[in-house]
Amino acid sequence: MSRPQRELKKKFVVFCEGDTEYNYIDKMRRKQGVEITLEPINMKGGGYSNFLNVLKTKSQTNCIAKFIIVDADRILKDQGEKVDFQELLEYCTLQNRKETIPHFLIVNNPDFEYVACLHVKEYKGQDIGRFIMNNLGFKNVDEFKAKKNVYDFLNNDMRTYQNAVDGVKNKPKLLKNRYTIVKKKFDIQIKDTVLDWDRLNGKCSNIEEFFDVIDW
Repeated sequence: MSRPQRELKKKFVVFCEGDTEYNYIDKMRRKQGVEITLEPINMKGGGYSNFLNVLKTKSQTNCIAKFIIVDADRILKDQGEKVDFQELLEYCTLQNRKETIPHFLIVNNPDFEYVACLHVKEYKGQDIGRFIMNNLGFKNVDEFKAKKNVYDFLNNDMRTYQNAVDGVKNKPKLLKNRYTIVKKKFDIQIKDTVLDWDRLNGKCSNIEEFFDVIDW
């Protein structure tokens, strides 16, 4: 007797670092409906080694792609974090070479607040903290980070994630995944991942890959 075929579902797992990312992705998940299941996992600022440990313990998760969304600012602050980041990258690269579940490492430099600013079309790389206060109307960055409905706020009144995608697409970045998608088979393959340390001191992100894959 043959085994029943496993039903393929368009399910993604998202590992994210802070409350802002968690709140953003959690609301996005609920707005996507039943076709896409996103599972944000709040890392509570545990660092790159924490990401790697959780990835390894949840390596058998049933999904068609994993996203590991991290901030790059800690690399500049701590040499040990740079080593941990490289280990995280090596682990994701190894998983992608195995051609099992693709691991998309998404790096926001310096942080997710930069991506938040990019939701506003007028943002052209100004100081992130000042822009959040002067243009988004918050007293400080911490008040912005504490906003529960950050997804609705950043996708309202001419603000949209598409502005963020346009703001980083085809721009130089610290890290980039080269991948292919076969929609009919729910098949995603990451061919390779390119890291450019020269971009560490500049604002950049490959967040467009996240939106591209989940919105296919």
